[in-house]
Amino acid sequence: MTFVFAFFVVLVLFAILVLAKTVRIVPQARAGIVERFGKYRATLSPGLNIVTPFADRVRYVIDMREQVVSFPPQPVITEDNLVVSIDTVIYFQVTDPVAATYEIANYISAIEQLTMTTLRNIVGGMDLEQTLTSREDINRGLSGVLDEATGRWGVRVGRVEIKGIDPPPSIKDSMEKQMRADRDKRAVILTAEGQRQSAILTAEGNKQAAILNAEGDREARILRAQAEREAAILQAQGEGQAIQTVFQAIHDGQPDQALLAYQYLQMMPKIAEGDANKVWVVPSEITKALEGLGSAVHQVAGIPAHTDGPRTRVDMGSMERVEVGGSEAMLSKAHDDVQKAIAEAQQTAAAAPHDAPAETPAPDAAATPPAEEPPTQ
Repeated sequence: MTFVFAFFVVLVLFAILVLAKTVRIVPQARAGIVERFGKYRATLSPGLNIVTPFADRVRYVIDMREQVVSFPPQPVITEDNLVVSIDTVIYFQVTDPVAATYEIANYISAIEQLTMTTLRNIVGGMDLEQTLTSREDINRGLSGVLDEATGRWGVRVGRVEIKGIDPPPSIKDSMEKQMRADRDKRAVILTAEGQRQSAILTAEGNKQAAILNAEGDREARILRAQAEREAAILQAQGEGQAIQTVFQAIHDGQPDQALLAYQYLQMMPKIAEGDANKVWVVPSEITKALEGLGSAVHQVAGIPAHTDGPRTRVDMGSMERVEVGGSEAMLSKAHDDVQKAIAEAQQTAAAAPHDAPAETPAPDAAATPPAEEPPTQ
């Protein structure tokens, strides 16, 4: 019984071993390389696979997913004989597991060595400045060379990236000084441009202010000149109206020699006014006026004689407010009538001496001033 039980146990274990050798499970995104007696037989797909036990053996299980491998920094000499340290990252994927297994022993190491040699060839034709600023060109050059070389290995290089380019410490110091000097230069240039713009804006502001001040002064002078002109016009018109009123009053009153003498007597105290007036001259017209106080025969030149003819009164007309040059002024509405009345009064005064008595002596021409003509506008 013990022997039978032991045999049964050995048989079960052998069956389990045969089953394990026959059934092989390949994970997803993997590929199994099967060899029969050391020779390639088949490629197992993901899932459950049946192989011949003890004759077939799964030699490799290849990962078919895209993989990333980072290579350590490598020294590279540039065209200007400067040593820089460059580290790269490779993105690749196995497309043919059979070629990746049998065409090359270690495709990752081969990719690394190929990357380093290609990188030295590319960077060796560039100076330091181009190396630091041409990463995209370096990436494209590496991708083209690696993809062409690894195609026969069953590997596709999808992307190559430069992680870092480290120049020597002395070059770093020089670059930092150059960068600092360049920044200082740009700062000085920007400061100078700012000062120039400020000066330009200030000059433009002063120019505009001067132009506005000049325009304001010009307008003010124009307005003052217009105001002075209108004031002079109004003053002249007022004086003309005052002269017309006085002339009308004299014309209506018909003054005689007694009134003239009385006016002269009232003027004498004004002539003697003032502390400095020690000596004053009596005009000859005053003596003539005093001589005529008691006599109606003698007449003083400039005083119209009494006439019995009809008196003609000058109609001053109504006044109305007229806008002159932007300001209000009092103007005579009957200007033409006033001129006509003045002309008639002159004719009457000219005809009056013919009606006076013949014995009226002529006044002294040297002592009597000539009679003033009525003012005309």
